[in-house]
Amino acid sequence: MLIVSGRVAAWMLRYAGLEAYHLEHRGEDAEIDQTLIAMKVAALSWRSAATGTQSAALPELPAQSEWLSTKQAADALAMTDRAIRKAIRENRLKANRVGRAYRINREQLAHFKARKERA
Repeated sequence: MLIVSGRVAAWMLRYAGLEAYHLEHRGEDAEIDQTLIAMKVAALSWRSAATGTQSAALPELPAQSEWLSTKQAADALAMTDRAIRKAIRENRLKANRVGRAYRINREQLAHFKARKERA
């Protein structure tokens, strides 16, 4: 048995990729599912106590964020948003899922652009 604070659970779900892992592997192992759900509950409880809201506080973004939306990525590459989402679905462009939206790392976008230019 291990006890993890709500703050640590929130950090691990977000930055260690446990949220994405759970979405991809849901139902494969009941004990892991229960543990990850318990972490989500602890994280939500901590967020509610820390910010007074059900969702995490929005970070203050630098002038140029490391992450882009599909629309921003499409604008940067002179493509459509639909084409970007298709590239993500086909695993040609790596992106992180945040809720129902995708976030694309600028470095991954640069790799995608380079591969596209070589083709």
